[in-house]
Amino acid sequence: MLRTDLHAGWTVRAAGGPVPDEIAAERVRATVPGTVHTDLLDAELIPDPYLGENEAALVWFHRAAWLYETTLRAAPAAADERVDLVFEGLDTVATVSLDGAELGRTANMHRSYRFDVRDRLRDGGIPLAVRFDPAIEYAEELQKVIGERPRPYPHPFNAVRKMACSFGWDWGPDLQTAGIWKPVRLERWRVARLASVRPLATLDADGTGRLTLHVDVERSGLTEATDLTVEVTLGEQATSFTIKKDEISGMIEISVPNAPVWWPIGYGDQPLVDLSVRLKEDHYQTRIGFRAVTVDETPDEIGSAFTLHVNGRSIFVRGLNWIPEDHLLTRLTRDVYAAAIDRAVEAHTNLLRVWGGGIYENEDFYDLCDERGILVWQDFPLACAAYAEEEPLRSEILAEARENVARLTPHPSLALWNGGNENIWGHQDWDWKSKLGDLTWGAKYYYEDFPALLAELDPTRPYHPGSPSSPGHDPEVVHPNDDRYGTRHEWEAWNREDYTHHDTFLPRFCSEFGWQAPPTWSTLRESLAPEDFDQESPAFLRHQKAEDGNGKLNRGVARHMRVPEEFEAWHWATQLNQARATSYAIAHLRGHAPRTMGSILWQLNDCWPVTSWAVVDGAGRRKPAWYALRRSYAPRLLTFRGPELVAVNDTGTAWQATVRLRRAGFDGSLHASSEVTVDVPARSVAAVKLGEALTTPGDATREVLVADVGGLRATHLFAEDFDLRYDPAALTADISAAEGGYSITVTAASFARDIAVLADKVDPDAVVDDMLVDLLPGETHTFRVRTAWADPDGFLAPAVLRSANTLAAPAGA
Repeated sequence: MLRTDLHAGWTVRAAGGPVPDEIAAERVRATVPGTVHTDLLDAELIPDPYLGENEAALVWFHRAAWLYETTLRAAPAAADERVDLVFEGLDTVATVSLDGAELGRTANMHRSYRFDVRDRLRDGGIPLAVRFDPAIEYAEELQKVIGERPRPYPHPFNAVRKMACSFGWDWGPDLQTAGIWKPVRLERWRVARLASVRPLATLDADGTGRLTLHVDVERSGLTEATDLTVEVTLGEQATSFTIKKDEISGMIEISVPNAPVWWPIGYGDQPLVDLSVRLKEDHYQTRIGFRAVTVDETPDEIGSAFTLHVNGRSIFVRGLNWIPEDHLLTRLTRDVYAAAIDRAVEAHTNLLRVWGGGIYENEDFYDLCDERGILVWQDFPLACAAYAEEEPLRSEILAEARENVARLTPHPSLALWNGGNENIWGHQDWDWKSKLGDLTWGAKYYYEDFPALLAELDPTRPYHPGSPSSPGHDPEVVHPNDDRYGTRHEWEAWNREDYTHHDTFLPRFCSEFGWQAPPTWSTLRESLAPEDFDQESPAFLRHQKAEDGNGKLNRGVARHMRVPEEFEAWHWATQLNQARATSYAIAHLRGHAPRTMGSILWQLNDCWPVTSWAVVDGAGRRKPAWYALRRSYAPRLLTFRGPELVAVNDTGTAWQATVRLRRAGFDGSLHASSEVTVDVPARSVAAVKLGEALTTPGDATREVLVADVGGLRATHLFAEDFDLRYDPAALTADISAAEGGYSITVTAASFARDIAVLADKVDPDAVVDDMLVDLLPGETHTFRVRTAWADPDGFLAPAVLRSANTLAAPAGA
């Protein structure tokens, strides 16, 4: 097969809608793959929508139409030759024309399109055009026909197969992109082509790897049908099978004794085996990994388990929710994906959940997860809304699901398919029923269509009907967010309650929870003007999408510490509170294994500069919460739970150690001490009850309980920060040059809590190795800052070298 990319020579211009005159008059060079937003940015015709209030200035984009044009030059087809024009992705409502004749119309960005153009080719240039009409108008018209369904936001995102968060979310911009967002090419072929290749790799209990390879072909129809030979190479093994002349599919099973076993990170290695499939001139190549994945949902005295098993071993999921890494998707490169996934790896994550309001991710994402041993939980892209089961949506949803399930089967990292995000919960709790009446809402997708499709295409992976849900139970009888079954989302903690509210439930698996904070200081500085550094400024609020987001931030801070009036101190307080909320929730979940066997924090990343639940902001900078996450997801964790010391050991070896315990004054005085032995088997949790001498303070405002073992430290305070008698000037620091940057050695004269070096305030590119360190009087800690910044003094400035103690200073200090 001859494949020719058609990425050069495109232009784009306005074709209708409320486009400003100065833009409507322009025809600009189009980058393909790309979007109109990125093309107009490159042409300097629109301001950056991520900055200031520019998002609001571009609302006219929502109802604009655009025309992409190029000239196709291709030799006429030979008598026995098929020629297809292939679009891997069109965003979203498009009309494709060649030489003035319409080839087809599309309304789904999640699938590809193929047009037979063999009879339309001729010598010379042929005009090729793609017109994009507003997705919002398509959705508005469609819901008039099939009925309007409930959703949490004004735009009818659930009536068109476009990335849901294209229309805005409680952390994302409302830009509504349009464009040829994936590759486009011409394919010339004869006799037959590989229409679909589905490698299903599993592992038997005896270590035998099994590959079941399914191949679907398309015949050209231009020659007499013949038997087809499919050649297969798996590692060093070469074999073949035949698809008979009256068939369009075939399969072969290949056994690999003593197969190399693919493991999640922390459990073993990630060997990948090359797979090659050839049919005449068409060639498919990928990598597979041998492993077995199941979910244990065995009923028990509590309800029923929800435990992921890989190769027979139970996995405590230390996960993160993943949203699109950039709202302007076509700017994402393999390097950007690698950096984002590596930040998850560095934080001891072993699973990423691809959330259902985004996209089926591209091959780079899954390839990188394969290589790094990061498990992938994949939502079908249906989120937070009722979805019609009528045409044309039904066919589109099933077509995109079929294509993407087949596409993703090679990836050993892909561990679980999930029907959608919060849709079952929404139907049960969000007053949909009165609005729906007799209208469908998506149940058939979750309970019938997706399971049937997976049984046909990918029976090797478990399926979950929705996050959250209680599988196997009528939602009217067992609530979909019941903590005794399946998966749970915990959003009372944040929306209405403090993060300590996590103590009131013990989920089998918590697939969403989190706490908000603004992005890092440098990211704010890059996206807002100095006069907008105010939590109530219009520009700052443009980058705070959550309902009453700042109110929830302030109420959350006020439960633990004073709420600063000065913006820079407020910024630090809210970031610190997010970090503490993250640590608290994860310690709770991990500390209750094996009843609880999964923690998926909302969320790893942001798609633009915004106040959100992400631990890494939209510029890829780590918030303090990322460091809290890394410590909380470490293979071994020490934490306090009431009068108990809890030791979590998620390694493959037993943990036996002596823990030193002290109840000390902030001034260093020792009030009580003890040593306890922790003896924690591999992949287990142990709790040790502590005596009253340790857990009962003499002065709750000036004492701390400290546990130390093997470089791990846990601290417990006996009162909230607003009552604690911190010394605001507890720290001194020295800085010296070091390889790649500087070493900052901090010494405490009094107890210092949550010490951090906010290095990005000095150098936007600086990265510090650690944050949120607690020191007793006389102790030191050295922070290492990776930076090329020439002047070291700024890293010791009061706004950079921060701690909880500094928030105890009088307002304005």
